[in-house]
This record gives sequence, C-alpha cells and structure tokens, in this order.
Amino acid sequence: MGFFGSASIGVYVSITERVALVPPQVSESKVRRLEECLKVKTIKTTVGESVLVGALTSANSNGIILPHFTREEEIQNIKSDSSSVNMTVMETTRTAYGNMVLANDYGAIVDPRLKDKEVQNISDTLGVEAVLGEIAGLPYVGSLAKATNKGVITHPMVEEDEQKLLKEVLKVPIEAGTVNCGVPYVGTGLVGNSHGAIAGFITTRPELFIIEHALGLVKEE
Repeated sequence: MGFFGSASIGVYVSITERVALVPPQVSESKVRRLEECLKVKTIKTTVGESVLVGALTSANSNGIILPHFTREEEIQNIKSDSSSVNMTVMETTRTAYGNMVLANDYGAIVDPRLKDKEVQNISDTLGVEAVLGEIAGLPYVGSLAKATNKGVITHPMVEEDEQKLLKEVLKVPIEAGTVNCGVPYVGTGLVGNSHGAIAGFITTRPELFIIEHALGLVKEE
C-alpha cells in the first residue's frame, strides 16, 4: 500500500487494536482495506493540519500522544470517536512522537533524550511502563521498529542488550527485518496490530514473510 505516492505508510497512519488515525485525503478504498485487514475503526484527521499523522502521534489501546500544535478541532474530532481512551497534548517543542515512542498495550520504549516529565506523561497516557532505550544505537525508536501485542520487528542492526530490553518491556518476541526493499527503518514503512499488517508497496515477498513471522501473523497448519 502507499499514501500520497509514498511507500512510507507508517509516516501517515497511526494504528491501535481498535482505531486507525488516517489523513482525510486517503481514498475510501484504502480506508476500507485498512479496516478489513486490521479490524479497526477509522478516524479521519490531520494533526496540526499535517498529513504526517503516524510520525506525529503515538498510540495504543489506552491512549494517544499528540504534539503541542494539534488544533482544538482535531482533538475534538479524535475524542468524538475514541472517548474511552486517554489523550495528552505534549506541551514541549518536540513533535514527532511517532518516531520517539515504540509502544504496544504492554509497555513502551521511548527516546532517551526525552525528559523525565515527558516520559511520565507518556507512561500515564498509554497506561504502561515507559522505559528509555535505543535501537541500533539510535534514539528514534518508533521509526526503527514496529510493535504489536504479538511481536516486534526491528532494525536489523539491533544490539543484543537492546533486544533484551525490548522483550522485557514490550513482553512479546523480537525479530529483525526490513521493509520497502531493504529499508531498516521498519516503523516508517509498516502499520499493523494483532489482527494483521500492511507494508509499503515496494516491500518484497521475503520481507513480508519475515514481517508475518515477527508479528505472529503466520497461521499454523
């Protein structure tokens, strides 16, 4: 799948077990495909009038993290369709929380450059323990991996101690892989939850096989 001519679909869409935050410009056929594959309800929204919804937000079944420039009408739009979850607008100069937070419903790994108060806000909003960490020695963990309630697929250069932390905090198996014909920033080219996954349109069949296995989507015979 692609959005706005790009295979970096994780930059544009944010997925939880229940909802998909999707820019209003995305076609109805693609919205239906997301809903059918991932069994989610779609909320059409921009964030600060930007279509980069996946890069700017972080979410799980318990809550949604939004950057400081999110407009009030966008907040109310999201609230109207997801009133049962926590919503926090982070009052900091940082904005790309989708790149800075890797979360599922069991835990969160966050960019180690975040301040203690920010980490606590993320933990409280998402309803999980939030722990500082890196992947492949890099801080933008949300773009370097994709986590669901069944598994995590991560940058292929993930280090052993990082992999151990991911497994301890997120409480699911970890596997390394790529998307979009070799891109190691897995979170930029992949969306999914425990029901399914959708990758960017240039992802190869071997990559798809690894993604399915890593996210626990391979059906047993």
